Amino acid sequence: MSDTFEQAKQHFIDGLAHFGAARLAEAEACFEASLALVPGRVSTLTNLGAARVRLGKSAAAVPVLEQAGKAEPGNLEAWYNLGLAHKALGDAPQALHCFDRALALDGSNMIVCLCRAQALSLLGRQDEALAAFDRALEIQPGFGQAWSDRGTLLRDIGRLEEAATSFEKAIALGADPQLNTWFLASVRGDGVSRDVPLEAPRAYVEHLFDDYAGEFQEHLLGVLGYRAHEQLVNHLLKMKPRRFRSVLDLGCGTGLCGELIRPVADRVDGVDLSGAMLEQAREQGAYTELVHADVAAYLRSAVRSDDLVLAADVFIYVGGLEPVFEGVARVLEGGGQFCFTVEPAEGDAEVQLMPSLRYGHSEAYVRRLAAFHGFVVDEVFRAPLRNDQGQPMDGLYFYLSRR
Repeated sequence: MSDTFEQAKQHFIDGLAHFGAARLAEAEACFEASLALVPGRVSTLTNLGAARVRLGKSAAAVPVLEQAGKAEPGNLEAWYNLGLAHKALGDAPQALHCFDRALALDGSNMIVCLCRAQALSLLGRQDEALAAFDRALEIQPGFGQAWSDRGTLLRDIGRLEEAATSFEKAIALGADPQLNTWFLASVRGDGVSRDVPLEAPRAYVEHLFDDYAGEFQEHLLGVLGYRAHEQLVNHLLKMKPRRFRSVLDLGCGTGLCGELIRPVADRVDGVDLSGAMLEQAREQGAYTELVHADVAAYLRSAVRSDDLVLAADVFIYVGGLEPVFEGVARVLEGGGQFCFTVEPAEGDAEVQLMPSLRYGHSEAYVRRLAAFHGFVVDEVFRAPLRNDQGQPMDGLYFYLSRR
């Protein structure tokens, strides 16, 4: 046996050890070194593709996994990981094709069944997705994540009681208790109770918007018809035309508010939970400083003085607004403006977690917080924020002054 093959084999073995210990960058390097010595080896291609998928390098994973699948059509791991890569790249049809190829090789593989169900859900084929989730749970009834995903699908199609049962199962079986308790509260009809979580789980929101960042503006403006940022800023400038010394944009996202307010501001800073969103905001150049942080946590400790604080369509993910009001009162100078939107809560609820996983807030609740923290409500009105299932979704626009 040649020295070259032995070296390639050792690189491969080292790569497997790194992969098993979750040292993915080292695993990738070892598999690449092995392939450089012995090109085309299917097991090495498969493991290199799997490492790249887990490193978030899905585009780089696709060609090596395709090569592995073509060389060995019965390679379940190659088809499964290729499906994961296409799913991460937003190509749900191709992901479904790959998961179907994998299931044809092993119809009792629960993980592949679950991934197939997720792909069907992304394609809007909800009845088929539900059947696929049920099939995964027939194979392994005790897998909590499958119950959580099933509950999410049922919530999205309005079958809230069944969704609640699925989330309860997920919690009982050890799936993320914070996240699934939050999901459960959104569908049980007790989103107005004292027990409802008063903030969205940070990891969930951060992951959601990191994944959404690439298509955020196109989808938000084009598909959802989002105009809250324009309404919020333009109405402020009509009410009180002036120049601002220092503006803080809470939940700035990709920078839609920043672009609008910059022409009348000496300085605009933004804070957001999503690092990927902040990268896009940085590229458009309206901000002096961008901070990757939770807005309430940032406001608790920020050393700054602003004469305008903006928050467009942000508090739907915050829930209880007491920490935000307390923080804004810290940083906003006397006479400064605090302008923001909320979705209205229903009935007598002050704060309500809705099945959409967004929080609603009542006008009375906001007015109470404003008075307690030393703000005057200059104006409040109801107007559309964005579209929801093709229909305008109204919000409350608040314009407050600091006493």
